Formats: sequence, C-alpha cells, structure tokens
Amino acid sequence: MSGLLPKVELHLHLEGAAPPSFIRGLAAEKKVDIARIFDERGNYAYDDFWHFLKVYEAATEPLKTPEDYHRLTLAVLEESAAAGVIYSETFLSPDFCGGRDLSAWREYLHAIREAADLAERRDGIVLRGIVTPIRHFGPEKAKEVALCAAETAGDWVVGFGLGGDEKSGKPKDFAWAFDAAREAGLRLTAHAGEWGGPESVRDALRDLNVERIGHGVRAIEDLALVDELAERGIVLEVCPGSNIALGLYRDWRSHPIHALRERGVKVTVSTDDPPFFHTTMAREYDRLATAFDWDEGVFDEIAKTSAKAAFCDEKTRENILKRLEKAHA
Repeated sequence: MSGLLPKVELHLHLEGAAPPSFIRGLAAEKKVDIARIFDERGNYAYDDFWHFLKVYEAATEPLKTPEDYHRLTLAVLEESAAAGVIYSETFLSPDFCGGRDLSAWREYLHAIREAADLAERRDGIVLRGIVTPIRHFGPEKAKEVALCAAETAGDWVVGFGLGGDEKSGKPKDFAWAFDAAREAGLRLTAHAGEWGGPESVRDALRDLNVERIGHGVRAIEDLALVDELAERGIVLEVCPGSNIALGLYRDWRSHPIHALRERGVKVTVSTDDPPFFHTTMAREYDRLATAFDWDEGVFDEIAKTSAKAAFCDEKTRENILKRLEKAHA
C-alpha cells in the first residue's frame, strides 16, 4: 500500500538525505578521507544524537561546489520519488553552501534549483527550499544566513527554519534572524521538542512566532501545550523513524504521533535524514500502519494536512492537492 500512496514531506535535510554511496563516491573523487563516518557495511555510523551531528557535518566535506549540490539534489529526489513523494520541502544551509557568502549562495541555489526542475520533469516531484541556520553555530552566523535567505526569498526559497543542537542557546537568541526572514516574506518553522523537551516548543512559539514546529513530539509531556497546539493549528513536522533511531522512543508503538493526532494536533510525517535512520517515506507509512492500524484514509488526511501546511504558493498547493484527490478518487 505505502509505495503507491502519494506523499508530501515537509522535514528533509538535503545533505542528511544523501545516500551513503553517493557521499563515498564523491569523497573518492575529491580524495577526501571520511572513512571514519561509515560502518563495515558502508552505512553512516554514529553513537548518539550529538555524534550524529558530527558525522552529518563530516559527510558534507566532499560537497564543495554547486555542481556537487546539483548531483546531490538529483540523487535525493530520485530516492524520494521512488518512495511516492510528490512534494517535498528541504532544509538548505548557506553555512554548507558557500560559507554564508551571498554571491556563492546564489550559485549553489541556482544549481540546486536546476536539479529540482530536472527532477520535476523526470519524476513529477516538486521541491521547495527552507533556508536554515545551524543552531550550534551561533546567532551571529544565523544573522548572515538570514540575509542570504532574505535576498533569495521568492517562489522557490519559501521558508526559514532552525536546525542543529536544540540544547545550544535559546530560541530568543535567533529572534533577529527570524524577524529578518519574516520581513522578507518567508514562512517560519523551527526544530523544537525533540531534545529540548516541551518547554523548547513553548520558547519557539513565543520567541520566534513560528507556524510549524520541526519534531515537536515532546509536547506530549505537557497536555496543556498539546491542547494549545491543537487550538492554534500549529503543524508538527513529525519524523518517527528518526526519533526511534536516535533513541528518543523505544519503538514505534511508544511513539506519541498517534496520541498527538488523537488530541487534535495537526501532525505530518517526514524522514528527516533518511539514510542515517534507515528509512524512507514508504517505510514510515508501513511502520505507522502496523503500529497504529492507520488505514489509507488516515494517510490521505495526513498528506492533505501536509499540503495545506506547505510553504509554497497557492497554485503549487492546489496542484498538489489535486494530485492527492485524484489518487484517492
């Protein structure tokens, strides 16, 4: 069932979605030694979330040019389309794409967009970008990222987010960057409620005024917050396979996505960094169906919730919703 259902993904890190074989091949081309980040089977290897962040950053080392990002984008979108994704929003960091230099960022962005256009023609998958500073790189660098985002905001760069180590600083430290992005017309999301607990969700909502939360699952520990999320229509970009792989929850049945949905929270499903967590969107659907007896109707509702929460323009949204309707007609 899962492979056939059209899916909408709102929480995908571009570098984190790179197939290990792609990064290994690129490293060999560039003569970059990153063998330490792979296990004996050639998969990414890490011990915990903080080690994962280090491995993630090491995996970006061979990605040195706009052409590398063009190839990366094609590889990632091929994998997503094979899992049934018809629309995706990906986090992009000028930190990795040109060192926060605006002219370099424009070149990287152009290469990524060209690849996205090619993938759309080839596989029918639509991609949009959310510019994202890395939290543990600090608020000053986030300001530079925000300026890159503001200067390239438009029909393709549609959002601004915040990723990285949730325990590094407070959301309010990044208020300037989020204000700049908002003034440029970008829609806002932020990672919270993964490692920082429910209070981090409250902080992101209050101090950054976001309309979506990346992860957000630990809101379940504060039922008043859960009810607030439901009442305000705040959308959670839930990544169950990621949470379980990183040890946040023991197994699929103990994951709170079902409980959050039952209390009226708008939940969506994404993969985060799929090869790191040995997942795909099709696998997420399969595991959720098994764990919670979700049927095709539930997944249709989640896909439509995702499409309505997407940061794209209305014409793109209408087209995605029409494709979802057609699939379930």
